[in-house]
Amino acid sequence: MSALTRAEAEVRRRLLDVRSVSVELDLTVGAEVFRSETVIKFSCRTPGARTFVDVKADTLRRVVLNGRELDRAALDDGRFPLDALAADNELVVDADMAYSRTGEGMHRFVDPADGEVYVYTQAFLDDGPRVFAAFDQPDLKAPYQVAVTAPAAWTVVANGTGEREQAGDSAVRTSFAPTAPISSYLVCVVAGPLHSVRAEHDGIPLGLHCRRSLAPYLDADAEELLTVTRQCFDAYHALFRQRYPFGGYDQCFVPEFNVGAMENPGCVTFRDTLLFRSAVPETEREHRAMIVAHEMAHMWFGDLVTMRWWEDLWLNESFAEYMGFRVVADSTRFTGAWTAFASTKAWGRDADQRPSTHPVAPEGVADTADALQNFDGISYAKGAAALRQLVAWLGDEAFFEGVNRHFEAHAFGNATLDDLLQALAGASGRDVHGWAESWLRTTGVDTLQPVDGFLQQTSADGSLRPHLITVGSYDRLPGGALTLRHRKELELVPGTPTPLPEPRGELLVPDDTDRAFAKIRLDEKSWSAVRESLGRIPDELARAVLWNSARDQVRDGELAGSAYLELVAAHLPGEDSVHLVQDVLAFARTVVADQYLPPSRRPWALAVIVEVCRALLRRTEGDETTTGLRLVAVRGLLGSATTPAEQAELREWLEDGAVPGGPELDPALRWQLLLRLCVLGAAGETEIAAEVARDPSATSTEGAARCRAALPSRENKLAAWEAVFADELSNYLLAATIDGLWQPEQRELLDELGLPGRFFPDAVAVAQRRGAAVARTLTTQAGFPMYAATAETLGQGERQLSRDDLGAALRRGLTDRLDDLRRAVRGRTVDGSESGGTDSGGTASGEAASGGTEGK
Repeated sequence: MSALTRAEAEVRRRLLDVRSVSVELDLTVGAEVFRSETVIKFSCRTPGARTFVDVKADTLRRVVLNGRELDRAALDDGRFPLDALAADNELVVDADMAYSRTGEGMHRFVDPADGEVYVYTQAFLDDGPRVFAAFDQPDLKAPYQVAVTAPAAWTVVANGTGEREQAGDSAVRTSFAPTAPISSYLVCVVAGPLHSVRAEHDGIPLGLHCRRSLAPYLDADAEELLTVTRQCFDAYHALFRQRYPFGGYDQCFVPEFNVGAMENPGCVTFRDTLLFRSAVPETEREHRAMIVAHEMAHMWFGDLVTMRWWEDLWLNESFAEYMGFRVVADSTRFTGAWTAFASTKAWGRDADQRPSTHPVAPEGVADTADALQNFDGISYAKGAAALRQLVAWLGDEAFFEGVNRHFEAHAFGNATLDDLLQALAGASGRDVHGWAESWLRTTGVDTLQPVDGFLQQTSADGSLRPHLITVGSYDRLPGGALTLRHRKELELVPGTPTPLPEPRGELLVPDDTDRAFAKIRLDEKSWSAVRESLGRIPDELARAVLWNSARDQVRDGELAGSAYLELVAAHLPGEDSVHLVQDVLAFARTVVADQYLPPSRRPWALAVIVEVCRALLRRTEGDETTTGLRLVAVRGLLGSATTPAEQAELREWLEDGAVPGGPELDPALRWQLLLRLCVLGAAGETEIAAEVARDPSATSTEGAARCRAALPSRENKLAAWEAVFADELSNYLLAATIDGLWQPEQRELLDELGLPGRFFPDAVAVAQRRGAAVARTLTTQAGFPMYAATAETLGQGERQLSRDDLGAALRRGLTDRLDDLRRAVRGRTVDGSESGGTDSGGTASGEAASGGTEGK
């Protein structure tokens, strides 16, 4: 389908004014298609002109413009031309639309637990025309009135309140009230035999909805979800002068959703894995609360006031991300949310150092295909960090005064970054445009490092950003613990030397409260203190900064993977922060052990991780206050167990249904344990089938696909390959299968079958056949052969990038993964020694042990 260009959108916007859109959907047609009739009333500023409407139909039945039936054969690549427009027009488009299995347009899901069918729409970014005809661009807003005919047993939820009426013997038509003016990408319908929980807060009707088989899990979490929702509404109403503008507020948990959530006004959709079927640590509940707060922030920034074109996509997401963490930390029980943000910023730093980096606020986004590639760690994490710096620089009062002026000036309309900057400048009297040029129009990450009594600020390309940070100085206590001596706020002005506060102690930590967006490096004395006492620094955020510094050094080739694991072995067993244990174990296992160490050292790395997890289990046994920490340790052990004795232990746990001392093995833990046994060849189809019979759910369908793909046999690997690259798997089953296929333990078998090399041409072919969603799945960390960190694999991938037939999503995904692979290849060189685990390998002063610090 043709991508809409910015130039085309500008022409259409100058020409048209959309007055109303009505959409009639019939979901009773069958399992392959649904019926869609759209009526668009619009005016044309230049009568006699021509334009086009976006419609991605399976079968176009009828197109009528101002009573004149048009030739259906004119549909070309998702566009239908409209000629001889009048001053006032009515367009009718009647079509059969195809259901999706990849989360684009109208997704259809059959629940393996009970055979029930569910459908939902995902219209973002340009998938709305897969559901209804539209002038599909964000600055042609209109009121939408939606009606849906569905089986009588179904509930239908959409952006407004609905009225049901009988439509034949077995169907019901639900007609929804017209929305306020919204963009086409925000129209949403969710339908099926839903289980619902309803409530009210401050005059706002609230709804929670999920598929019927998940009803017990929604009911168990409903009060927590409603409490967070109420707390978020209260927080936003205290900060924003404009009340919530969209009537009711339904939150729908839907299956096989490609993103975490989508901010459809009045009908927010979430991936239903956020309804926890198994035990989770508080960090995952906190993450869910943050997503609730993030999506609610969009009701103002994104839905009430919408970007004019997709180059300002970042502003929607950055604002919602910043507000999500802030509101959760300030207004809910999850007061440690800023520690989670420290991990989120690592996503942004990684993205900002790749060849695909772009400014937070890019200029000249040419078309919708390019815009979708900016849905990344820069638009979310770096942008949110930049806004946090802006709030610190302006102060809360000026920042929110400017934001409220922005809402008031552009309510139910569209605006640009410059509109917001003008509002902030007017409210604060400060040079906000100059700040934006430094932060939003440049690329790259600053590095902050103490040098000769000053805090040195550098970047790879010389472009620096102003920062408002703190610097913490720590003294050593008798016994080795560290205590804060003083913490000073510093304002870093690019090009101006910044003296460090005196006196300094044993450890000096730049940005110890994690307010910057920068890589942090230490002097040699401080790095020595970290290696000795990292786990004994009192402040959780300061420890997060230091763990992230070590992480960045590994990625930049400045710290050997083995040295990072030595830090893990020395300091993680005594760590109390679930955030930090979870993040550090994940990086140690999936990046350091699987990618950055030579394969011959991997058994040693996994043994280190297993022993750390056992130490955590010993420390937390019988302590009910540390159940989250214990659960994270169990997950870490299940993912790293290798030896025959460990395999036997896992089999005992599976048979007993519990880990000694807890926890019990719920479905998530049972599937993780079974996956590990399948990878090691210690379990097979008999055990997989037994687990599916025990729990016939979507979780088990995906778990079984992952386990079968992970079995170490030629037959299973080739069957998994065929399923991924030749079949029509749904998005979640495809992700589970490719995830199970790539196993570092099976490197020789995978190489013998030539699968790492086959991946690149086969990924191109399936992406061309199945589209961008599949391309993105295959180029996630789990979908890509990251374990194969060799010059040969790197060369095979780089040759594919020279092709001119790669879609935007696949090109971007391959570019990012190959950059990660390039770093891993270098990391294996940096680690050097092939035996033991005692080489420190660290060069904390910031000089790379091999290559450059930016890894480009």
